[in-house]
Amino acid sequence: MTDNMDDRLPRREAVAHLLGDGKEFLIVAGLAGTKNDVLNVTGADAPNAFPLGGAMGAAVSIGLGLALAQPDKKVLVVTGDGELLMNVGTLATVGILNPPNLGIICVDNEHYGETGFQKSHTALGVDLAKMAEGSAIQAVRTVTEEGQLDDAARVLRETNGSVFVLLKVKPDYPPSVRGTWDASISKNNFRAALLGA
Repeated sequence: MTDNMDDRLPRREAVAHLLGDGKEFLIVAGLAGTKNDVLNVTGADAPNAFPLGGAMGAAVSIGLGLALAQPDKKVLVVTGDGELLMNVGTLATVGILNPPNLGIICVDNEHYGETGFQKSHTALGVDLAKMAEGSAIQAVRTVTEEGQLDDAARVLRETNGSVFVLLKVKPDYPPSVRGTWDASISKNNFRAALLGA
């Protein structure tokens, strides 16, 4: 918990810094703000990004399954604190199975952006990075300032084991990025990026 929220990182720029161009990853993007953060980097209908809708709490589970099924692909989950809190036990499974190709970025603005911007548990002292460490995830980083972004980006790419990055950001809501709302088109595009045409 940080006393001055104004000193937090701007989420859009911080996520973009961690992702780079995003092309080296298969990305599972969580709901609302994190989906928009990812699509801002990759483009609205990028085939390597699978944005979720109506599946709050599922991003890490889907990313874990994808990483296990495709061990030669680098999988990145970008989720929010509210979404992760709904299924935080999945971190224990990530820690035990430890797929070397799985990275998780939790964009923590300490609010539930999808349901009305109420404070989440992380605004009240819950530390998701400590939960990741307690779940046996070996590479865990908490990013609270710009100078920590390069290390976190490197760890996401170079660690031979699962990685968890807690990205503490300002409590704002990023603008929407409009892409295709047809789930079958998103699924088919992602499948083609994953398996080839």
